[in-house]
Amino acid sequence: MTRSVTDPRSYPGPMGFPVQRPRRLRSTPALRRLVAETELRPRHLVLPMFVREGAAEPTPIASMPGVVQHTRDSLRKAAVEAVQRGVGGIMLFGVPEQHDAVGSGATDPDGILNVALRDLRAELGDDTVLMSDLCLDEFTDHGHCGVLDEQGRVDNDATLEVYARMGVVQAEAGAHVVGPSGMMDGQVGVIRAALDGAGLTDTGILAYTAKYTSAFYGPFRDAVESQLTGDRKTYQQDGANLREALRELALDLEEGADMVMVKPGLPYLDVLRTVADTADVPVAAYQVSGEYAMIEAAAANGWLERERTILESLTSFRRAGADVVLTYWAAEVAGILGA
Repeated sequence: MTRSVTDPRSYPGPMGFPVQRPRRLRSTPALRRLVAETELRPRHLVLPMFVREGAAEPTPIASMPGVVQHTRDSLRKAAVEAVQRGVGGIMLFGVPEQHDAVGSGATDPDGILNVALRDLRAELGDDTVLMSDLCLDEFTDHGHCGVLDEQGRVDNDATLEVYARMGVVQAEAGAHVVGPSGMMDGQVGVIRAALDGAGLTDTGILAYTAKYTSAFYGPFRDAVESQLTGDRKTYQQDGANLREALRELALDLEEGADMVMVKPGLPYLDVLRTVADTADVPVAAYQVSGEYAMIEAAAANGWLERERTILESLTSFRRAGADVVLTYWAAEVAGILGA
């Protein structure tokens, strides 16, 4: 068969096979930038931050190098700097001085989380998206995400009553979005009803739709000085299950979630991709403390190139379908990427 000189197959490669050359589009930085399929920008990133009640100075978290428990003053300063760099939002966690069985500090308008929310809303207004963790684990003396019954089990429905109050208090303190992370059945619907009933219809809900019981949360428990006894396997999702995540997604959407999240991130990219392909609301992923600590430790030992690894890991979330990524590197990466 005679081939036209315009037919690329007229020029076989060294082994006699036609040559396709995808490398052409990788040959210069400008070409790679032009054809990049996935974009990572500061606006995609949310910075989780910790504020500690009674702290006189920022307290380093040993298992999370570079992350601290903030004072109220240092929190304001660091939050302003992050927003100036262009981060999309801030997720706030409180570390109280006192814990009790029902986590009463969580619903106290003068509790550390709610006071800090007021601080940040006064400082930043609507210049960022201020999010708040809506969970009891930081506030209870047993470390569970809900109140316990007489047998020491998490009481789902009693916990929902507390979550409803928390949602209203956090929204009144200034949260644009509340993030129920306790994986209680019905939590989104109960919180939505409470917010709407209080006239807080503009407050959004970021549902922790697929929050897996994971070994990667260890450093976070140091960060919030968790009092946990036992484990959370009866309410956080089993890491072996994917279809279950889609059931949780359907329920959260039916109950009124404005955004949904998969947590952790890197071990569950398949779940993230499936949720992103299914959901009709924005999808978030949380690069959790253990993921952060692993990369920092490997980089400190010279085993990984730190900046490249951070950016590669964050790009993987975006490629898998995340519209929003919660990461402790948000402010740093925003500075690297530029506005």
